[in-house]
Amino acid sequence: MAEFSYTAQGHDGHQASGVLSAPTRAAAIASLRSQGVKPLQVKEAKAKRGGLGFGKKVKIKDLVIFTRELSTMIGAGVPLPRGLDTLAQQTENKYFKEVITAINHDVEAGAPLADGLAKHPRIFNDVYVNMVRAGEAGGILDDIMNRLALQVEKDSAIRHKIKSAMAYPMVILSITVIAFFGIMLFVLPKIGKILQDLGGPDAKFPIYTQILLDTSSFMTSHSVMGALPIINKIPVIGRLPNVLLIIALMVMGLIYLRRYIRTPGGQYKFHLFLLKIPVLKNVILKVAVARFARTFSSLMSSGVTVLEALEVTGKAIGNRVIAKQLELVAENVKNGQSLGKQLLSAPYFPPIVGQMIIVGEETGKIDEILLKVAEFYEEEVDTVIDSLASIIEPVMIVLLGGLVGLIAAAVMGPIAGLSQNIGG
Repeated sequence: MAEFSYTAQGHDGHQASGVLSAPTRAAAIASLRSQGVKPLQVKEAKAKRGGLGFGKKVKIKDLVIFTRELSTMIGAGVPLPRGLDTLAQQTENKYFKEVITAINHDVEAGAPLADGLAKHPRIFNDVYVNMVRAGEAGGILDDIMNRLALQVEKDSAIRHKIKSAMAYPMVILSITVIAFFGIMLFVLPKIGKILQDLGGPDAKFPIYTQILLDTSSFMTSHSVMGALPIINKIPVIGRLPNVLLIIALMVMGLIYLRRYIRTPGGQYKFHLFLLKIPVLKNVILKVAVARFARTFSSLMSSGVTVLEALEVTGKAIGNRVIAKQLELVAENVKNGQSLGKQLLSAPYFPPIVGQMIIVGEETGKIDEILLKVAEFYEEEVDTVIDSLASIIEPVMIVLLGGLVGLIAAAVMGPIAGLSQNIGG
């Protein structure tokens, strides 16, 4: 399915623009005509690749407002097409406006709301679409939309908490890297020359001083770049220092790593690696359990079957290793095993989750019990992230101070020693 941007004219002469999903341009035109509008311009909307995607994102805040307002309109008896049209006119995000308009056209053409939402996975994930689908089937769409708004808010709060906790350490790390390169490129070469002048060509320095001087010399020299025949034939590049080669290799390595992580196999190995890091593992597991409990509870209360809820929840957890474990649990449940007992023995899931689900299976209130589990682990996530942030910040400061102290010792030690020799 491709996306086509269009401009169409209604019977009242009013023009409307939007985005429509269709297999071909002819199919898009036919779809517009079937809706009783006259297509004026229809062209394929080419997705921007490789850019930063400005203007093609929808903020969590906008999604929450859309969900809550649509719930209110449906509960008040406003027809779905009219509600979607109103929301499309009110939103300030142009991209989101086009998406809502396209969804509205699908609904007006007789498609379920969930099918229209499913065409835009960048905004509406599997959990969102499946809950809407369950709400439409059960006739409780307004209640489901309220639950979805709460779900999106809670998920956003956890992500925001994690990003806030990592912001300061990332700043300190960036400063450390910049300071390291700055000292190696601009400070140590001059200091190294002074030390050589004071000590002479046969001067011996401490091992850590010599390592820093050799590293600085390598980064500022052209030994690698100039030694390559092909590179050396290019005047400008042939005179570039090795540090640019190092930076280029680092950037290329990060790009390759990022692309590899985006593949299913690479993502699985990366998530497995994260689960082996002692402190980080605790945070990831608590976030995953909180997300699992709230998502599974919402789906079960919406009338989604256990197997469907497990499938959708696995995709929403955000960790392929835990999602794989849920697939195995789903297979056993499909064969008649108890969900609670399976989770009780499943890796990465705390025993309390399995025990609570067993109680929920006996009482028929899995959704209510899991909601309490979600609230408990969301509080745990807040506590762990706060404590983690309080630990990381001083550690990063110590690392930065240690780098500066090492360089200072590497420089001042030899100078002090040479001064004593000269004085003696």
